[in-house]
Amino acid sequence: MPVDYPASEVSVVRRVLRVIPLGIVLCFIHAVVLAQPAAKQVQPQTSSHVVATNSSDYIGSETCATCHDEATKKFDTNNPHARLALEHGTNGATCESCHGPGKAHVDGGGDVTKIRQFSKLSTGQADEICQTCHADGHPNFERSQHAQNRVGCLNCHSIHASTSKADLLKVDQPNLCYTCHKGPRIQFDQAFHHKVNEGLMSCSDCHNPHGTFRDAQLRTTPDQNAICAKCHIDTLGPFAYEHPVVRTNGCMYCHSPHGSPNPRMLRVSVVNTLCLQCHSSINLVKFPNASSEQGGPVHDQSIQYVACTTCHVQIHGSNAAFNFFR
Repeated sequence: MPVDYPASEVSVVRRVLRVIPLGIVLCFIHAVVLAQPAAKQVQPQTSSHVVATNSSDYIGSETCATCHDEATKKFDTNNPHARLALEHGTNGATCESCHGPGKAHVDGGGDVTKIRQFSKLSTGQADEICQTCHADGHPNFERSQHAQNRVGCLNCHSIHASTSKADLLKVDQPNLCYTCHKGPRIQFDQAFHHKVNEGLMSCSDCHNPHGTFRDAQLRTTPDQNAICAKCHIDTLGPFAYEHPVVRTNGCMYCHSPHGSPNPRMLRVSVVNTLCLQCHSSINLVKFPNASSEQGGPVHDQSIQYVACTTCHVQIHGSNAAFNFFR
């Protein structure tokens, strides 16, 4: 026969039954946590595994000079790493800025394993150290063709033994670039070329060795036009009548940028041949004024029409004539 318990006792029992499962769950979670192994503390490391734990690990460049006098003399106020900061009344980049803290190295009697040696680092590791300061100035370097081909900072720059007048290059341009880029060196020896070998231009006037978003690491003008327009401003436009090839294919569709045996550094010796690569019967629909229905030019190519540009003088674009006559 069922027993009727007082309402107050029933209420107490219900509260206890609700609390018991929660307590069991909490105990289980606590047991699981205690069973987990303690997490390992991750120690920060640099590319060369030279880590400074506090400021006392740094000894100052004066101490470095006691053994490395020749290197520190070259790292004087003429070195851009030190010069700019010193001009503003603060310390510039010193030995330990790149080589890491030197206390362990000195305490170990010059133990070379206790200091960062760039000769022991991979190209990527050395670049990573340089980028700790130069990342803002060279934000595209990692995607550059140089970096992708494992050409790093120290392949072109020498921090202590630079013979260049600028940028701590190992040697001046263009000879530095020629150590890898043999093709352009031959092109610059052509009869018609940009005056790079003469010292009036440099490779970095057109190319950014630290990377761009364009092919061949080409620079651009502020309005994102081809870098050629920086000097050849008459070709820049905008024009009322544009020559489509300039906009769609660029200057190098007709010109060889480094050098050519042809005047104006054209890719072919006869300008008519160059023009007819587009202005032919197969493109009659696109260029109705450029070709006859028989498949040749609208007019003959005899002596009075030595070159297409004899009449079509504004070949890059015109504000007056759709056929570039003026």
